[in-house]
Amino acid sequence: IAGEPSVLALGDNVFYGAGLTQELRTAAAITSGAVVFAHEVADPRGFGVVELDENGRPLSIEEKPVKPRSNWALTGLYFYDGAVSGIARKLEPSRRGETEISAVNQIYLERGALNVVRLQRGTSWLDTGTVQGLMEASELARAVEHTQGLKIACPEEVAWRAGYITRDSLLELGKGYNNSYGDYLIRLGTTRW
Repeated sequence: IAGEPSVLALGDNVFYGAGLTQELRTAAAITSGAVVFAHEVADPRGFGVVELDENGRPLSIEEKPVKPRSNWALTGLYFYDGAVSGIARKLEPSRRGETEISAVNQIYLERGALNVVRLQRGTSWLDTGTVQGLMEASELARAVEHTQGLKIACPEEVAWRAGYITRDSLLELGKGYNNSYGDYLIRLGTTRW
């Protein structure tokens, strides 16, 4: 990624909510600076925490603080301009002995180039790095699929809705499965949304 814009998405995070796709597209269009996503949590001590002013601008970032300055946790989804690889190359390990993503974000903050998007009420962010978090994500997926009849993170549906594949391709893919997943794809392709 040397010199190119990039996205870092930590693998133990699950996001779900209306409007999220547009927020991601907007963040991906940045040409300078960084965009990070924050979600309000009940107990922020286990996360990177961002303190915001009354206008939503970041004031400080702390990694797993004992006494957090806010309840806004950074979610593990980061969009960076082309300067990020140079910034990351110069980082030193923290007192915890780790190279922290919060240190990268801190440098963008100090440069006045860190933008924080607060995820809207109704958007779910789940950190599945614990058994509890994994169970919560499973429960969310089960509830949405059961009550709404929708799949979460269905690659074929995402590709079809984004215009990467046609309705005919979606139907053909659905026919390749001999199970309820294939039935779902066929239903998508034959229902006018």
